[in-house]
Amino acid sequence: MTLTYELIQTDGKARAGIVHTTRGDIKTPVFMPVGTQATVKTMSPNELNTVGAQIILANTYHLYLRPGHDLVKEAGGLHSFMSWNKPILTDSGGFQVFSLADKKNITDDGVLFYSHLDGSKHLFTPEKVMEIEQALGADIAMAFDVCSPYPASKEQVEADLTKTTAWAKRCKAVHNHPRQALFGIVQGGLFKDLRERSIKELLELDFPGYGIGGLSVGEPKPLMYEALDYVTPLLPANKPRYLMGVGSPDCLVEGVARGVDMFDCVLPTRIARNGTVFVPQGKMVIRNAQYARDFRPIDENCNCYACRNFSRAYIRHLLKADEILGLRLTTIHNLHYLIDLMTRIRQAILNNKFQEFYKNFYEIWQA
Repeated sequence: MTLTYELIQTDGKARAGIVHTTRGDIKTPVFMPVGTQATVKTMSPNELNTVGAQIILANTYHLYLRPGHDLVKEAGGLHSFMSWNKPILTDSGGFQVFSLADKKNITDDGVLFYSHLDGSKHLFTPEKVMEIEQALGADIAMAFDVCSPYPASKEQVEADLTKTTAWAKRCKAVHNHPRQALFGIVQGGLFKDLRERSIKELLELDFPGYGIGGLSVGEPKPLMYEALDYVTPLLPANKPRYLMGVGSPDCLVEGVARGVDMFDCVLPTRIARNGTVFVPQGKMVIRNAQYARDFRPIDENCNCYACRNFSRAYIRHLLKADEILGLRLTTIHNLHYLIDLMTRIRQAILNNKFQEFYKNFYEIWQA
């Protein structure tokens, strides 16, 4: 197999493991930075290595539209194109089709949509998405699914689930990349019986890993946690579990507590470009005037490049002056913060001290 999961230690439902891929091992739980257009915004591959990134994401929808999957394939695939030699995961583009495309028509066959860039018409079918993802050549590809919005009626969510399962079968039937693992995606919204049905149908297809989709789409966090409570116990213990689109520190801690192994989100890089950074107490809006003469680092206990070398006052100055370095420093810090958080969580699980870690985290978080 191109990908296997090794469970090393559990502490309650929390899991520490290793995802073995042909391009290296991924220690879990893991946060995966998002490189939508084959780049993590403002970051070089060397800087991603420095902050400890083990695997990054790229986006099928965006790379299909620009520069085109054929061009990426001609360049030798994503790894060669963007000069990144560690694992890459590509999403299926399904979420972007439903959220970004100007107009779309969903049928049993696929999705006819119009590009948000130039209005051009395109058809995504499971077979087309597999063609694109295999051309991109990532280590992990996601099956094409239908992500139900929140809120949505049970009838709509069930119809979306039916398509998701049918499309997963079609994706698996045509996927044949020798170095790429294909993950299925669990759907079903906030309906327990539909989630159970989705998992049952996907397990019959025996994917090497499973994404949990349709969460973090606007529902309150307690409802997401409730869904994870009944979803993760039904997933195989010997395969990775990937909660899609989640990146807030508290959500990472809660996801790990419920047995999730992999996470991704644009949140840390997006808020960094707006001048907001993670600190143990929550978020700091470093653009605010109160930091104009604050010569301390963002976080005195952080070892990232930004905190080792620059003050809050200097970074605020860069942001107010629209200097690119300011965006780069806040991004470096936020990614380092999340990746270091996952490293500390993993160590706590290995030491059978996750509950102690969990308690200590919340004593400080938004205190």
